[in-house]
Amino acid sequence: MAKGKAKQTSSKSHRVKTSGDIEVSTYLEIAKELGGEQPAAVEEAKPKLEREAIIVIDFGSQYSMLIARRVRECKVYCELLPPDTPWEKIAPLKPKGFILSGGPASVYEPGAPLAPSYIYESHLPVLGICYGMQVLAHQLGGQVTPGAKHEYGHAILHLSQVDSPLFTDLPPSSPVWMSHGDKVEKLPPDFTALAYTENSPFAVMSKDGKVFGLQFHPEVVHTPEGKTILKNFVYGVCGCKGNWTMSNFINDSMAKIRQQVGRGKVISALSGGVDSSVVATIIHRAIGDQLTCIFVNHGLLRREEVERTFNVFKLNMGMNIIYVDASQRFLKRLKGVTDPEVKRKVIGEEFIRVFEEEAKKIGKVDFLAQGTLYPDVIESALTTSAAAKIKTHHNVGGLPAKMTLKLLEPLRDLFKDEVRQVGLALGLPEEMVWRQPFPGPGLAIRIIGEVTEEKLEILRGADFIVMNEIKKAQLYRQLWQSFAILTDVKSVGVMGDYRTYGYLVAVRAVTSDDAMTADWSRLPYEVLARISSRIVNEVPGVNRVVYDITSKPPSTIEWE
Repeated sequence: MAKGKAKQTSSKSHRVKTSGDIEVSTYLEIAKELGGEQPAAVEEAKPKLEREAIIVIDFGSQYSMLIARRVRECKVYCELLPPDTPWEKIAPLKPKGFILSGGPASVYEPGAPLAPSYIYESHLPVLGICYGMQVLAHQLGGQVTPGAKHEYGHAILHLSQVDSPLFTDLPPSSPVWMSHGDKVEKLPPDFTALAYTENSPFAVMSKDGKVFGLQFHPEVVHTPEGKTILKNFVYGVCGCKGNWTMSNFINDSMAKIRQQVGRGKVISALSGGVDSSVVATIIHRAIGDQLTCIFVNHGLLRREEVERTFNVFKLNMGMNIIYVDASQRFLKRLKGVTDPEVKRKVIGEEFIRVFEEEAKKIGKVDFLAQGTLYPDVIESALTTSAAAKIKTHHNVGGLPAKMTLKLLEPLRDLFKDEVRQVGLALGLPEEMVWRQPFPGPGLAIRIIGEVTEEKLEILRGADFIVMNEIKKAQLYRQLWQSFAILTDVKSVGVMGDYRTYGYLVAVRAVTSDDAMTADWSRLPYEVLARISSRIVNEVPGVNRVVYDITSKPPSTIEWE
């Protein structure tokens, strides 16, 4: 099993083993160093209610983000923080309770990440999940040992005490999802067992109705009653009211933007995607003409991208927009580049440079606004050292070491579905709000191998056909993403009695809630047939089409 790296110290006020409050360099700090409801509800940028918060201490579980999502679905703000986050950073959030996530480590091994002492000293409600439960047992005087056998998959939970506030509206027995190798051998003092499974006599433990441990994962869909359990913890145990709405988020964000920016000037990267569109709109609502949007045509866009964006923002919303055609500049930088990570870093760095150059033409500019989302940060492995790096996002890990503009990222704590809710609350057109995600590096990461003008034109044609047929079949809103990929594979074909040697195009269509996991879509055969026929007949240079039937994990949604 993987071992955590947090330093282990001891607390003077409690007899608990604690990881200590070691301040880490989060992305928020790095940024500082570098420099739905109705629209009427957000006219004034004044927080109307004190925001409630639940803090998830992330021990590196693949499900940690899901915990945060489930809490937010209860209309309670939730933030994911590493176990070495100091109390000084948590106190301003005024938490109503803590959730300790699962994780890959074993609590009894040297260096395993543990809960900081303030978790216990705060006397706030605590819910430990899987590894988080074992952390509670280990630190509070219980015993955790390696299990005789690992328990992965479905189990049946039987309630021993049905009157617990955590079990409100739960049946006596229900399926749960297990994923653990260690087990709680002995409960800590004053804890009682509330439920069991066939292999876990202490599947749920509790102390004083405020501290709970669950050996299973309530946040995953495989635990049908899991949402109810988390809702009971948030409302029944922590006493939250559920006032974190998207309108309140907008109000808070606009107030923060005004405070952070002051009389400064902001430039925003506008691509026409939902993220950049919501960012530009909320900042424009907050500071008006202090915002200048810069639309960079890096030559990696799809058909009609520029026209659609200008129609909405320049003509209909009256924003200041500067159009920059940097397509040849980006293509020159990408010449000979085949590695996906290098592509992303090159594009990310070039974006920053273009913005800085345009900022000089405008005059004094202080901030660069970006549509960074929570999954971007997590997948770039910047929330906790226990998380695994999957790929670098151009607007997170792809930033250059030095830049003159400070970052403004009003959406960095939101999931994609929450961004859509914000967009609707701001009054953006539904067509734009429900637009499928499009990566910042554009078509460059949908072309396997070197990016050239010829390949870009081929991919634009194929992608346009995929979009057209998906929309004609009324499947667009049902899919998280659907697009074409131009592979670096060529194959022999026959067209009009002539031999061809053309590119292989792959079609990708997935369903997902937040892009953290995704399943390939079972598109109707007739839709796939039309897509294939049209691409081969209408796009020069392509003679073969395949359909990607891989889920995430093990693959990612994008091919690069």
